[in-house]
Amino acid sequence: MFVLPSNQKLRFLVLSGASLSSGLLLALSFPPLNYSLLSAFAVVPLMIALTHTHTWFERWLLGTLMGCVFWGGTCYWVYDVMHRYAHLSASAAMAIFIGFFVIKGIHSGLFAVLAGPLLKSPWAIPTISLAWVALEGTHQFIFTWLHLGNAAINMSVVARIAPYTGVYGLSFVLMVINTAVVILILKRPRKQLLWLSLPLLLYGLPGVPERRNGTETARLIQPNIHPDEVIQGRWTRQRATKHRTRMAVLSMDLESELTVDKPSMIIWPEYTIPAYYFDDPDFKMYIGELARQANAYMIFNTVEFSSTENGPRPLNSALTIDPNGDLVSHYSKRFLVPFGEFVPWPFSLVINRITVEAGDFLPGDDLSLAPIGDHTLGTFICYESVFAEGVREFVAAGAEVLVNISNDSWYGQTAARKQHLLIARMRALENQRWLLRATNDGITAIIDPGGRLQGWLPSFKEGVLTGHFNYESTLTWFSQFGEWFWWLSIAGTGLAIFVCRRTQSSL
Repeated sequence: MFVLPSNQKLRFLVLSGASLSSGLLLALSFPPLNYSLLSAFAVVPLMIALTHTHTWFERWLLGTLMGCVFWGGTCYWVYDVMHRYAHLSASAAMAIFIGFFVIKGIHSGLFAVLAGPLLKSPWAIPTISLAWVALEGTHQFIFTWLHLGNAAINMSVVARIAPYTGVYGLSFVLMVINTAVVILILKRPRKQLLWLSLPLLLYGLPGVPERRNGTETARLIQPNIHPDEVIQGRWTRQRATKHRTRMAVLSMDLESELTVDKPSMIIWPEYTIPAYYFDDPDFKMYIGELARQANAYMIFNTVEFSSTENGPRPLNSALTIDPNGDLVSHYSKRFLVPFGEFVPWPFSLVINRITVEAGDFLPGDDLSLAPIGDHTLGTFICYESVFAEGVREFVAAGAEVLVNISNDSWYGQTAARKQHLLIARMRALENQRWLLRATNDGITAIIDPGGRLQGWLPSFKEGVLTGHFNYESTLTWFSQFGEWFWWLSIAGTGLAIFVCRRTQSSL
């Protein structure tokens, strides 16, 4: 144990410094710096500090402080989006940003409340790790983004567990290591370290799928359209016509000096510009003719409208048309972006919308696959990539390849687009599916079933990515059973709390 100042204010200041350092180490584990190995030790300072607390409130404050630093450090781009694209004043944008990371930080506070007494248990390593996972999963009900396990996507041994447990299993392994380090520092009985054998079991699992070349060809288009062109009212009919001509050139790859295989599908990104397939006969004719000329399936984004009691509301949809120009698949985004496509209460009292049509989107309610010849494809849109369960449902329903169309231009030159790509890579690994990711201005990429990048385009540049992939039909454990490990973690945490209450006077 460490000696702390006897003065209570100085003592808590030292403990707060430990908590701050944990938040900082967690933030450093992800882009932009991406020092992922730090994730295996980042929570250690907080847990050491928890052993010097006397009340649940002290633990809650320290944990919340760590969470605020982590979420504020990784999602600093929230302020820029609010200020630049929502046109909020600097003070209003900052208020929302602070509210965002404080609310997110509360999860870490709850973890600290639980972890404090659990650290006294001989079962500290598994129970604390389960508690982390249990609380980590609740982020999906507010705003989910990075999980601790995302940092381990490049750790080949740890990543082996992803097809079985999803990202939660990777978070669990990293927390096992974090807690074991604490047990060592506190000089607890060595027999508690036997729980370290859990990560060793990973060596008995099949390795991450080997890198291999695909036999099918896809062409992904990155048009690089800045959102200001639309927001500032500069998107005219003439500009739209010029853009459509440009997209045709890119889709046919007419300017390429290389000889490439003819693609079986052409994928456009989620758009910043208005595209109305169902309400614009000219656009419908244009996209159909392009599919016929390319003799390929076309996957693209459109805005459509649905009648409601309060009038028509937009849906963000992905459509697939076949080489004959006929519509064969229609999917509407089910998981909407907070502040982008809907504004959660109570923030809706002060902010209306961010994008041209954002703020009142209607979520889709059906899962739709696209037939591609004898195969099937599942397309999810932008932010839906953060919902492991939502992506898994496509694969469980029969998707043999995944497509993610996204528009990350709202993030500007921040690390958010790299973080988003990191998340998408985990979805490919969990389901062991090729993932074709087309974005407006980066990062467009082809991801293999091992979560590795097989090709990508740099951000903020117009480009065409033509690459290869395969259709895969084998279902992983995670694809079949979903977030079972999260539910197991909830049950395990509940049992640990019950036992802890029986053996200790209070939490």
